[in-house]
Amino acid sequence: MKLRLYTRAVDLKGFSVKNCPSMPTPSSILMCEPRYYNVSEAHNPYMGGQKINGALALEQWNDVKKAFEDLGRSVETIDPVEGLEDMVFTANQSLTGLTPRMERLCFLAQMRHPGRRGEVPHFETWFKEKGYKISKLKDPAFSFEGMGDAIWHPGKRLLWGGHGFRTDPEVYEPISKAFETPVVLLKLVNERFYHLDTCFCPLTQEAVMIYPPAFDPDSLELILRLFPIVLAADEREASSRFPCNAAVVDSTAIMQSGSSTAVRHMKAIGVVAREVETSEFLKSGGSVFCLKMHLY
Repeated sequence: MKLRLYTRAVDLKGFSVKNCPSMPTPSSILMCEPRYYNVSEAHNPYMGGQKINGALALEQWNDVKKAFEDLGRSVETIDPVEGLEDMVFTANQSLTGLTPRMERLCFLAQMRHPGRRGEVPHFETWFKEKGYKISKLKDPAFSFEGMGDAIWHPGKRLLWGGHGFRTDPEVYEPISKAFETPVVLLKLVNERFYHLDTCFCPLTQEAVMIYPPAFDPDSLELILRLFPIVLAADEREASSRFPCNAAVVDSTAIMQSGSSTAVRHMKAIGVVAREVETSEFLKSGGSVFCLKMHLY
């Protein structure tokens, strides 16, 4: 299949999600205990003046871990490192996936904020020890924040690539080549939705939940063209309960509690909500999806 980066709907002539090769679902996930989790500097609009209850954060993290395990996803962990307070958000330090030859590949992040860059080498070591092939950007001028901005289409060799705040669009050409996959680029325009995983949640191969004001017009058109079913998250819920940061396992969405509109929309298409509490992580602008990385 010819590799392409798609930035406008007009580019999609002859392209179909159905024609994209299948890609196996992740076998397990990677998490990091919030032993050193804290908020000492504000990297996004949610973090200013927040204080973390460490005991409650650990309790909530364990509940999220149990939710994955209850749904049949085994959970592996990486040891937390003192001084790396955001390491708990394991979606950001890399992007994992399979090449067409079924090679397990880890593409390392280049974090935007200096305070988070020290996390990446620990993940590089972890994935090397697990036998993953490692790729990384060659140009240090560009930022890429892993699966926070790069999200696989369910069951397909197709990547959705967010950019605008934490990730530069230029990174998707080498990522496309490394995974041998087409990439649909989505531009984020609302700073409260700084990562793609805060406003874009593929629920099935045909359905996605989004917060429309987070995207520019070209990006919205791409989403509407490629997903037969597009559910719009409620404005209040989107910024306070993060329903688009749900993590979907088969037909169950593990998500922050309290998004009744989102739960109703999901139920209408056969997706069941498994609600958990992530209030301590919402203080950093993240929820369930941010707390895990897919493993293959």
